[in-house]
Amino acid sequence: MRVLTLAVGRMKQGPERELVARYLDRAVAGGKTLGLTGFSVTELIESRAGSPASRKAEEARALTAALPGGIVVALDERGKTVGSEDFARRLGRWRDDGNPAVSFVIGGADGLEPGFVSAADMTLGFSAMTWPHQLVRIMLAEQLYRATTILSGHPYHRE
Repeated sequence: MRVLTLAVGRMKQGPERELVARYLDRAVAGGKTLGLTGFSVTELIESRAGSPASRKAEEARALTAALPGGIVVALDERGKTVGSEDFARRLGRWRDDGNPAVSFVIGGADGLEPGFVSAADMTLGFSAMTWPHQLVRIMLAEQLYRATTILSGHPYHRE
């Protein structure tokens, strides 16, 4: 199963981008034996529409067009918070159910369009707090790597 991140906006070169790449490289290495592949990030252009609602609608259309099929997980501060082991189990279950891909979607500065969120298979929150998109990407990349270690029995994760 391919594991993808779709994000509105471009992350600049620097330590944040390097940290995302480091965790995703680790996830690629750990995911090979688990049937998890890809671990790629697709960046979509932020809308320049005049209102937040118009920007979110335009970005939702672009995100929907970029989705490869399979499971869609919208990242949103109002989403369900889960522990790392539960997250890993869900990833493993989606893989075992034969899904071709799981896409984790990070919206633009205004967030995700409500209709896009409600259509997602899961809405995931890292906390009720609002996080900068760069940190959300880092946290997601780390949790994807952590999930591969949990699923493989590697000692990286400690309960």
